[in-house]
Amino acid sequence: MSLAKKLLHTRYRVNDLARTVTFYREVLGLEEVRRHKSPRGSELVFLKAPESQELIEICSFPGSGPVQVQPDLTHLAFEVDSLEAFGRHLATMGLKFSDEPHIREDGSGFAFIDAPEGYEIELMQRGKDGAGY
Repeated sequence: MSLAKKLLHTRYRVNDLARTVTFYREVLGLEEVRRHKSPRGSELVFLKAPESQELIEICSFPGSGPVQVQPDLTHLAFEVDSLEAFGRHLATMGLKFSDEPHIREDGSGFAFIDAPEGYEIELMQRGKDGAGY
């Protein structure tokens, strides 16, 4: 029997492909790796964080109906160097955290922002001396 070897990608279906891809590129700094149309007609865009191998697949498939993301259903988590600096970056784009940073005594912490379509993005910073999240 063969077991799963590694995670390749995670897929999020969206209503507005262009808006969502722009958000992931401009707000989070992800790189577009490739895009194509699937045999069934889905428009697919694959994105990657600079220090990750796993991809995020953003999919538009209007034929399957509108996307309605339930609150707290799923989220992606990204490491950032500084939540404070990321907050300043958001402000330059007219955005803000949806859940303000929570910082622990060791300096590690997390915060959330809302992506288009209602998906949540968790941002995490390591603590002093590289301590965990």
